[in-house]
Amino acid sequence: MNSLPLVAVAMSGGVDSSVAAALLLEQGYPLVGLMLRLWSEPGCEDNNRCCTPDSVAQARQVAAVLGIPFYVIDSRNVFYTRIVSMFIEGYRMGITPNPCLACNQFIRWGVLLDYAKAIGANYLATGHYARLQKTSDGKIELLRGIDLEKDQSYVLSRLNQEQLSHTFLPLGNLEKKQVRSYANRIGLPVAERKDSQDLCFLGGVDYRDFLKRHAPDLLRPGPILNNQGKRLGTHEGLAFFTIGQRRGLGVSSSKPLFVLGKDVSRNALIVGEERELGCEELIANQMNWISGSAPAKVFRGQVKIRYKARSVDATISLIGEQQVHIKLDVVLRDITPGQVAVIYDGEVVLGSGIIVSSGKVYT
Repeated sequence: MNSLPLVAVAMSGGVDSSVAAALLLEQGYPLVGLMLRLWSEPGCEDNNRCCTPDSVAQARQVAAVLGIPFYVIDSRNVFYTRIVSMFIEGYRMGITPNPCLACNQFIRWGVLLDYAKAIGANYLATGHYARLQKTSDGKIELLRGIDLEKDQSYVLSRLNQEQLSHTFLPLGNLEKKQVRSYANRIGLPVAERKDSQDLCFLGGVDYRDFLKRHAPDLLRPGPILNNQGKRLGTHEGLAFFTIGQRRGLGVSSSKPLFVLGKDVSRNALIVGEERELGCEELIANQMNWISGSAPAKVFRGQVKIRYKARSVDATISLIGEQQVHIKLDVVLRDITPGQVAVIYDGEVVLGSGIIVSSGKVYT
């Protein structure tokens, strides 16, 4: 009789989650495949990259090949409430939210993990490229994946000890090419399926068009100012611009202009030359420390301010229990409120927080 615990595998119809399932099955774990049905715009259900009918069919086919049960869980309402609404509200507040990290925190390791436990599974397994290890005191550490080009520890940085203690990440010690090779070797039908990109619920549509349909109140014109307060033009809405953006500003200048920041109180878009872009400090709040607590009141580490950004050395100082000040060793040009700053100690993720401000002050 198999004494290994039942594992629920979060399946997407892609090669990574499929290989994660196959590897666990090879190790003797009893499995059940689960897939979330997420919210899509009415009439655009074929475009949500996480759960298109084709993705569901591919995942179901993989489950059949592996000989494991497969279920689709309708989570459209909670996904809209917790993720899509948060995305829209973030832009109302003048920030640029990151719904993927919130989805992992509240939907995959919330709704899906709860469902897995309810059907008797002890663990949730995913195809993320990251690693877990247990420390001598029994804590779970989150580490970068071996394949640094595919490393996804950044998007898992909002998870806590309880969530990680019920998690398997079978691909953390593999490179992408090894995953595809394994999928081909065992005959998985998704071996060469392309990786998906962009936000799932946008369905390939520009986020600005999505916001215009779902939050027309964001179409609120305001001044475009330089860093000295001089008005250069008029924008159609702060939500339609991002820090560092150069194209589509709608103002003429002898030198290229970039978005430096947003002044929500004045509904003003601040622009300037490239030399004015960038900062070496930021404030982040809503801190999530993987171990359950910060390593020290002041410590050194490495920080990533976006998923695909490089890590940079920094000094991190605690401001109370839920906020930190981060002083970077180098200037970064795209520090963006609403995005997530992830703090590392080498390979180990220490924690993460939501960026609320940079050190920039605009007149």
